[in-house]
Amino acid sequence: MLEALKVIILGIVEGITEWLPISSTGHLILVEEFIKLEQSEAFIEMFNVVIQLGAILAVVVIYFHKLNPFSPKKTQKQKMLTIQLWVKVAIAAVPAAVIGLLFDDMIEAKFMNAYVVAATLIIYGILFIVVEESHKNKQPAVTKLSKLTIPMVLVIGGFQVLALIPGTSRSGATIIGALLIGTARGVAAEFTFFLGIPVMFGASFLKILKFFKEGGGIMGSEVLLLLLGCGISFGVSVFAIKFLMQYIKNHDFKVFGYYRIALGVIVLAYFGIAGLLAA
Repeated sequence: MLEALKVIILGIVEGITEWLPISSTGHLILVEEFIKLEQSEAFIEMFNVVIQLGAILAVVVIYFHKLNPFSPKKTQKQKMLTIQLWVKVAIAAVPAAVIGLLFDDMIEAKFMNAYVVAATLIIYGILFIVVEESHKNKQPAVTKLSKLTIPMVLVIGGFQVLALIPGTSRSGATIIGALLIGTARGVAAEFTFFLGIPVMFGASFLKILKFFKEGGGIMGSEVLLLLLGCGISFGVSVFAIKFLMQYIKNHDFKVFGYYRIALGVIVLAYFGIAGLLAA
């Protein structure tokens, strides 16, 4: 029962922070200091990635019509534009997929710590504020997903590579990249959501594969914990995505920048003090 409650809390954190540009890793590092699953390290590592499946399913459900090239409600032109959108998403996903496959273990070993997470939270928080200030009176050049060109999506995909460093925030990095090339906030956010589909499904599949390849086993109770985490993450993600799309109609991303800076300072202070006390 206690484990289920912990999973519910972790699912809520994942569902909110996966889509808002505030870093799910930064929040999970803090939460896991106080809420630790009584499971093996290998299972917890897999769990933290696999509950993202619930989050990504929320995108599929909310945008099913927009993402479905076979919808009978679409004209032939709309179906073609949907296929083109999927091609652009696939192209944008390539840089992070390649770098992730080559360097995932090295990045996790060297950069998965509280100080790196705190630094990236603060740095990208400042970037959000700077980018929004510099674009304050500018009209976006790209106001429709169909207007995104191949070079543009490659730039956005390149920014997604930065999110391999823990604490960056995948959505945060890609949104900053999209804003820098003149994309409207709504388009930037939606393309970020869609880009998460192949990336997060791929990451979850690889993590599951690695878990079993290294001799990991899973019991029925652990399967239930995974399903519970995914279910909670899905439900909360639906709310988070709808909230973000409604919020950015009348607001910019600066509030998330300030929040990231504050969270980064909290992470730095907490783990810095904990380190001094432990010395």
